[in-house]
Amino acid sequence: MLMFFLIGLLVHLIFFASIFDIYFTSPLVHGMTPHRTSLPPPAKRLVLFVADGLRADAFFELDQNGQTRSPFLRNVVVHHGSWGVSHTRVPTESRPGHVALIAGFYEDVSAVAKGWKENPVEFDSVFNESKYTWCWGSPDILPMFAKGASGDHIYTHMYPAEKEDFAAQDPSKLDTWVFNEVKEFFEFAKKNELLSKKMRQNQVVYFLHLLGLDTNGHAHRPMSSEYKENIRIVDKGIEEVVSVIEDFYRNDKKTAFIYTSDHGMTEWGSHGAGHPSETLTPLVAWGAGISGPLVESNQQFQDAFLQEWKLNDWRRLDVNQADIAPLMAALIGVPFPLNSVGILPLEYLNNSNQFKAECILTNTMQILEQFTVKMIHKKETTLSFLFSPFK
Repeated sequence: MLMFFLIGLLVHLIFFASIFDIYFTSPLVHGMTPHRTSLPPPAKRLVLFVADGLRADAFFELDQNGQTRSPFLRNVVVHHGSWGVSHTRVPTESRPGHVALIAGFYEDVSAVAKGWKENPVEFDSVFNESKYTWCWGSPDILPMFAKGASGDHIYTHMYPAEKEDFAAQDPSKLDTWVFNEVKEFFEFAKKNELLSKKMRQNQVVYFLHLLGLDTNGHAHRPMSSEYKENIRIVDKGIEEVVSVIEDFYRNDKKTAFIYTSDHGMTEWGSHGAGHPSETLTPLVAWGAGISGPLVESNQQFQDAFLQEWKLNDWRRLDVNQADIAPLMAALIGVPFPLNSVGILPLEYLNNSNQFKAECILTNTMQILEQFTVKMIHKKETTLSFLFSPFK
């Protein structure tokens, strides 16, 4: 009887351990060869704006007076760039969302052991592949992209962690801090020859992490006047930063801009699950290498957002969140992130068919490389008579 009990206990322990071995082991692999497009890229530099916690509907909808809360970006959508909805995945948290955007893969479940704050396994990203990347924003987000980067080329500018206060009267000051720091940075670069030389090289990235909306959403809810006013503040700040950057580079038309969010937020100010209010985020892209707006009146979507947002006639190009990473890589000509599973959204690219074909081939080879490495690893760790290659 005792032996039967011990055997039963052992079987249950094995089953229990198997859960962690199967589901809580990092899916990331290493040892892949980087792949990049051989043709000249359309942009020399990329500016990425991420409005943390911004819902797609809150951004695109018009207010009670029929006016947009984001006049600058709405003008971009209608006259200069491409737009759509970026579909995130659970858990809809800040760290997983930024990893999907910048590294191109979805949540590594083993990161639950780190409280979703950092990845226990090093990974590649667009920032790591860039020549130089400058980042401004939250100390919760920026360090994970600088940590483990190959070389000292990712520079972070962060406010103190204590500024992230949900009880603060005006959390939008977090965003204002970022915008002011960026403007001062470019002003300083005009007087610093060494810094200016770095900034004028190819494959440069500027990343602005804007946490005010997320903080306002938690504190006051997404339907509040504080949250909606924060959207206006972000739009105005982006307009000013774009002007500063274009002035610094003398309007050389070689800068690509992307505006999006890591996740949305429920009506009661939470996120993490899979409700559409949490998984639907805005995407606006413009500048070098980005397709301009196209009039398309017979668009078919399962939702009614085009009518609600009064954008019926402007082509909507939806993407999965991880697709943004290969888009950024293609725009500035860096290798696609090694661990990316994103599929390049060709509709966003304004370039020759040859360039698009080269990019999608590079994307395919990069994903195939992961499969090959995983297959080799699986074969080496599996008994030969149990291994069967995928056909």
